[in-house]
Amino acid sequence: MPLEAPLEPVSVRVDDLNRRYRHHGATAVLEHALADPQVGRTALVSSFGAESVVLLHLISIMDRTTPVLFIDTEMLFTETLVYQQELSERLGLTDVHIITPARDQVFLHDNEGLLHLHDPDACCHLRKTVPLQNALEGFDAWITGRKRYQAGARASIDFFEVENEARIKINPLAHWTPEDLRDYIDENRLPRHPLVAKGYPSIGCAPCTSPVRTGEDPRAGRWRDQDKEECGIHFVNGKVVRSKTVVG
Repeated sequence: MPLEAPLEPVSVRVDDLNRRYRHHGATAVLEHALADPQVGRTALVSSFGAESVVLLHLISIMDRTTPVLFIDTEMLFTETLVYQQELSERLGLTDVHIITPARDQVFLHDNEGLLHLHDPDACCHLRKTVPLQNALEGFDAWITGRKRYQAGARASIDFFEVENEARIKINPLAHWTPEDLRDYIDENRLPRHPLVAKGYPSIGCAPCTSPVRTGEDPRAGRWRDQDKEECGIHFVNGKVVRSKTVVG
């Protein structure tokens, strides 16, 4: 429902939210985020990947009518597509939006599906970043599954972040560890993504995701041997990771 009073600037609200909820746990942060008028209309963005079931389960308990945005890049593993359908039904999620890239833009910029081979940033921008930004129009905030233990640009994330003064990004699991995730999944008997058992602790598009060897960082299989850590839907130091190729 639209809010009756205009919201304060995003940066002001984020500072206030982090101050008020700094010492709360993940569940409390998520509950407050869904109800706090300073957050506004909120969607959960989920990849239905290796750890996604935790937030999806929490949302199904708190408010299963919460909009869930799933980006189908049209290059995902078949296992991910099947998992998305089965998990949505099992958890009773009632407002799942499957977002795909614009057909005309794919035809213009990646008609043969090979863009990822020579410009993975442009491929992510075309198939994931732009579709998500379009899908988020009308929302004041979105929930992510990012965690500090994933290191890199994620090592110091707060519960609430500014997204280019456009909206709030909410990271309820920011302080969770891999053990916390495993314990939650086991205790609630939740189904894991089928590729986890095959050595994929982090799962993206099929052409750009490989199994992870023992002792490697969990995200080592994402864009292996490339100077790339994020797909581009997340901001680093307040700035979006832009592609070198303009895809509009």
